[in-house]
Amino acid sequence: MPTVAFHTLGCKVNHYETEGIWNMFKDHGYERVDFERMADVYVINTCTVTNTGDKKSRQIIRRAVRKNPEAIVCVTGCYAQTSPGEVMEIPGVDVVVGTQNRKKMIGLIEEHQQTRLPINGVSAIMQNRVFEEMDVPEFSDRTRASLKIQEGCNNFCTFCIIPWSRGLLRSRDPENVLEQAQKLTDAGYKEIVLTGIHTAGYGEDMPDYNFARLLRDLEMKVNGLKRIRISSIEASQITDEVIDVLDKSNKIVRHLHIPLQSGSNTVLARMRRKYSADFYEEKVKKIKKALPGLAITSDVIVGFPGETEEEFMETYEFIKKIGYAELHVFPYSRRTGTPAARMENQVPTEIKEARVEKMISLSNQLAEQYAAHYDGAVLEVIPEEKSSKNGYLVGHSDNYLKVQFEAPQELIGSIVCVKLTQTGYPLNKGVFVKVADQLKSS
Repeated sequence: MPTVAFHTLGCKVNHYETEGIWNMFKDHGYERVDFERMADVYVINTCTVTNTGDKKSRQIIRRAVRKNPEAIVCVTGCYAQTSPGEVMEIPGVDVVVGTQNRKKMIGLIEEHQQTRLPINGVSAIMQNRVFEEMDVPEFSDRTRASLKIQEGCNNFCTFCIIPWSRGLLRSRDPENVLEQAQKLTDAGYKEIVLTGIHTAGYGEDMPDYNFARLLRDLEMKVNGLKRIRISSIEASQITDEVIDVLDKSNKIVRHLHIPLQSGSNTVLARMRRKYSADFYEEKVKKIKKALPGLAITSDVIVGFPGETEEEFMETYEFIKKIGYAELHVFPYSRRTGTPAARMENQVPTEIKEARVEKMISLSNQLAEQYAAHYDGAVLEVIPEEKSSKNGYLVGHSDNYLKVQFEAPQELIGSIVCVKLTQTGYPLNKGVFVKVADQLKSS
């Protein structure tokens, strides 16, 4: 039986797609082995969101070539899409496929086995208007299932290369989304995470269907589904219709990731974001009314070109006012090929580092404050894995608090009630109360 090994860099969407690619290999009679082992085929799913992503991708490709010089090395993902020539130049790379036409991957590998010639299977992405279907009926390493509902982005923020690596926005056919959601639920998953490059942009390319309708259909039509989590939603996509769905839903969890990037209007304009700080705040107020106790997490870029001390402090104060449950703080990183990389007044590294540190310490403080509201509360948690502490499990509550508690490991993947006894960040401690739901079938 031929063997295949995978290495995935980058975001949740890449992890989802690796599972989809693995399912294709499985159907062709392959066995999956660990990436550190000898394999007949190595598939590296690359990231290009930063220059470092490119560099890491190249390192991993070289590692696969060294591991087994006889193996077929196939490179896919965002770096392969934007720089196929660069990837092809790495000695030992046999097949390159970008962020589309993954269905052709095994055919290209078989063609290479005949000809022994390197194959560049990357095609222009901007012409593509169709979502590429890849079925993932189950996940090899997770208790939470992701469901990719859309691809691409039309925003062209000045710091971001993603439209060039993923193409323009295209949505998955609603029937296919519902069918896949049902398969995942039937496989025993209690929670589905809706994911994509611009997730809540779902339906913007459809005449009579949108994200709010998809959420309603998932809630009404998927039998046995307990939780729906939205991986990310832009402030501009929080329409009154979406708020109404959140308000009435029994399944959408009390956690939303709403990217901010900056709380300063002048920086937001340079980033070419589609909202002002006031607009963002207005949406957050509305959404908190619909989902009391809502945990809001966010992304912030610190040290964007030209960011003054005043602009940084505007963001700092704005974040304090919103009161996030957790922040992902990134120092601005120059991405070759984006407008921001060519902007003047790039912020010196040491200033960026000092600002990142200040922002992370604010994030930790806000995270602890948010968790403290739940001291003594009983929350529904899906245990995801065994803790490093013997006999304990770790999982996330519906409002995305990470909780450790003592319980038998057969409860992994089911929904249980846990009373928080000690809150903190990044980990809360609790005691198991009862099973809220039947177990995930293994």
